[in-house]
Amino acid sequence: MDRLVSMLRAAGDPTRLRLLLLLRQAELTVSELIEIVGQSQPRVSRHLKLLGEAGLVERFKEGSWVFCRAADRGTGAELGAAIAALANPSLHEADKARLEHVRQARASAAASYFKSNAAEWERIRALHAPEKDVEAAIARHLTAAQIENFLDAGTGTGRMLELIAPLARRAVGIDVSPDMLAIARDRLLRADIHNAQVRLGDTYRLPFPNGAVSAGFDVVLFHQVLHYLDDPGTAVAEAARVMAPGGRLLIADFAAHKEEFLREEFAHRRLGFSDREVESWLAGAGLANAGSETIAPMGEGEKLTVKLWLATGKAKSKKETA
Repeated sequence: MDRLVSMLRAAGDPTRLRLLLLLRQAELTVSELIEIVGQSQPRVSRHLKLLGEAGLVERFKEGSWVFCRAADRGTGAELGAAIAALANPSLHEADKARLEHVRQARASAAASYFKSNAAEWERIRALHAPEKDVEAAIARHLTAAQIENFLDAGTGTGRMLELIAPLARRAVGIDVSPDMLAIARDRLLRADIHNAQVRLGDTYRLPFPNGAVSAGFDVVLFHQVLHYLDDPGTAVAEAARVMAPGGRLLIADFAAHKEEFLREEFAHRRLGFSDREVESWLAGAGLANAGSETIAPMGEGEKLTVKLWLATGKAKSKKETA
């Protein structure tokens, strides 16, 4: 009872209610929230601290920035959803207008980054099967069963979150690049996806506890990530650590190839992978090989084969089920 009273008291202040409703729309930095609500940094930070202590808002540091987001699990998420359903939208039209201004600023920054890098990305895309074919295959495999908690390890621009999050209860993307995370956040905002979030994090040291029956990710994806890593097997083992019992892992990457320019010009550490190599990672991580799919190059100029490797974790024991 005391916990509930504390949460209601935190949400009862007009400014904190505005902040909570805003953060149910998007992840926002403290400076962005200051711009939207028109209050000083100390006041906004104080309100956010109280909302965080009540379990209604989460705060996380990303480089020199601090991002905030409404709680997406537990009692805080349930109460936040109930408050949002009862709130009168007309009371917050000014906040919505300023939020749209923030979204436009993000979109402009993302477009500038894309423009400066588009030529390089297009050069790689031209070497393998169309993205739509690869994405269709990924979606087909991942949605073969219901998705509760989805982890996109190395989310990059957030395209996989945009594709899979609407089909999951909750989705999280991790990446080491703040620039990529800025693009991913803009993508999620434009797609109006509210059940997905992104975090600065290392695929070698995922910022999550060990997977368990009551927690953990039932689906983990590495999409065109592992060829950038020095030690892909360690990243796979780390993914297995945070998977829920019986969870599923999908690796989408290149089959072994000889295009040395990708290493020299695009920082690819590995020139694709063999089935044997991937299967050794899966075995070392305690995962069961669940098959693979090959998407071969077909068009003129295409040289790279994309492979999907699938694996499953150990199912929960009878003791865990009981």
